[in-house]
Amino acid sequence: MTDLDGIDEKILQELSRDGRISNLALADRVGLSPSACLRRVAALEKAGVIKGYRAVLSPEKTGVGFTAYVMVGLNAHTKQAQEAFERAMSHAPEVRECHNITGNVEYLLRIEAADLAAYKHFHTEVLGTLPQVNAITSYVVMGSPKDERA
Repeated sequence: MTDLDGIDEKILQELSRDGRISNLALADRVGLSPSACLRRVAALEKAGVIKGYRAVLSPEKTGVGFTAYVMVGLNAHTKQAQEAFERAMSHAPEVRECHNITGNVEYLLRIEAADLAAYKHFHTEVLGTLPQVNAITSYVVMGSPKDERA
């Protein structure tokens, strides 16, 4: 289902703002009957356009006081090195996102930790011990004036 029409796009926009919106309210906002809206949402879910729904958590209330984006370069450009690194990142709870990217390094990570000391532990004891890692560059988030991740 790659042929999204204007109504589908409105539905996706509304659901991305509020995944808990009632079907009745969603139907009203996009100009459909509730039954037609429900069918559209179900079709978008079945087609994999809507992959799931998430709660947006408060970093402060969940103990996350430190966020950093980390660029990671590998010492070998092999499938085995990438798979080993990705496996390690999938087991690290501090890693909230792991992206294989193009450019001077292979990976971009978004790290969330309680504080600088917790991040230093992750940097030293997790990333720093992986044999595939050649370079680590950290960018500490000082503020997020726009963040639309759900």
